[in-house]
Amino acid sequence: MKVTSKLDFDEDFSSICESTAALTEGCRLPVRMHKTDDWPLAEIVSIKDSEGKRQFYVHYVDFNKRLDEWVEEEDLDTRKVQFPRRDGTTTGASTGVTTPKKHHSLAGTGSVSRPASPVPLNNEIVNGNAVLAAALQKKINRKRKLTPQAVPVVEIPEENSQDGLTPRQSGSMVIHQDDVVTRMKNVEMIELGRNRIKPWYFSPYPQELCQTPCIYICEFCLKYRKSRKCLERHLIKCNLRHPPGNEIYRKHTISFFEIDGRKNKVYAQNLCLLAKLFLDHKTLYYDTDPFLFYVMTEFDSRGFHIVGYFSKEKESTEDYNVACILTMPPYQRKGYGKLLIEFSYELSKFEGKTGSPEKPLSDLGLLSYRSYWAQTILEIFIAQKPSGESEKPHITINDICEGTSIKKEDVISTLQNLNLINYYKGQYIVCISREIIDQHKKAMDNRKIRIDSKCLHWTPKDWSKRSKWYK
Repeated sequence: MKVTSKLDFDEDFSSICESTAALTEGCRLPVRMHKTDDWPLAEIVSIKDSEGKRQFYVHYVDFNKRLDEWVEEEDLDTRKVQFPRRDGTTTGASTGVTTPKKHHSLAGTGSVSRPASPVPLNNEIVNGNAVLAAALQKKINRKRKLTPQAVPVVEIPEENSQDGLTPRQSGSMVIHQDDVVTRMKNVEMIELGRNRIKPWYFSPYPQELCQTPCIYICEFCLKYRKSRKCLERHLIKCNLRHPPGNEIYRKHTISFFEIDGRKNKVYAQNLCLLAKLFLDHKTLYYDTDPFLFYVMTEFDSRGFHIVGYFSKEKESTEDYNVACILTMPPYQRKGYGKLLIEFSYELSKFEGKTGSPEKPLSDLGLLSYRSYWAQTILEIFIAQKPSGESEKPHITINDICEGTSIKKEDVISTLQNLNLINYYKGQYIVCISREIIDQHKKAMDNRKIRIDSKCLHWTPKDWSKRSKWYK
């Protein structure tokens, strides 16, 4: 990486660039985000020449990587550039300060309007997340009103809740390590069934396919082709109309298929390749043998179409019931994510165990799990009845874990996130406001599709005995 002489300046120094030719990978500057009027701070990841013009692949600082994109020179505000240091940091103002959204044209230049350069107040870093969290906490504390008829007493174990679990280091997907190649989206578009989807992240499809405008994927066997004509020839030969596994659940048009990563290795590997396009925090490996894959499908006259999936270790010493989980983008925001989560816990109930997903979760995965945990636990609380005329409802953390198969640490962290636990006269009590109950009932009314345990036909296997036979 070429480093300019500005490396010797003070950290708070930022420079005005005379030309974009001086910009290198690692520089940070305000960039106009596609389809918006915002100019957030962005880091240049890569630079290329296209038809005589320079293009810049940028990552917007403090934004999810799925928003990363190629931009033109006119999308860059070169009046405040932070140059990279030799130690990997950048010179310039704090990344916590964003540029204003209002634009003002430069007088007499006729150039693209750009935002004014951000100026920190008293050299202090503005932490928007902290301010927002404090405001929300204040609002919650102000609004909390206890409802006597819904105040179960909860026994809290003495040990503290630990949310940071050791991430996986081997398997079909492991924790993602950033490098220049994997930081950049390499697939422009995929066609899966009737849907054309723009990928969010890097996935290691063959290089020759990544150079095509679109990768065509068979929605039944997940094999990939370079053109629609090649896919049409494949579909004539492909006999599959559902995932190549055992159908263990069906209700109405929703089915779940269990796929053994050892018996159906090619399908499992293709599924991981497809999933990696929409999962950033994992890196793909091809060791699918230790995993089971549960694929959710929607049935119509053409066959069983993939909606989402989750993978699960055959043997998990940490009681993980999910390794990776994904709802395909065309089916997101329709309740299918919670259905996948609910199904994973239904399997745990059949196994007689408590389970938890592998950490870290993606941003969308974390939101879905927190929402599912909150709704499930609140449902338990609201259903509690007093044991006597003068007594309040009573339930223990272990009772909640046993009834839901949610792991103890996740139950405790959910109660803390909801701000429901209070310490009163030597015991922990849960106080639920009428507002929370109303919000919960509204959320449950919106969950139109639920897992029906009567429709699950599945027997847990003892993989510890089977693994000896496999060897």
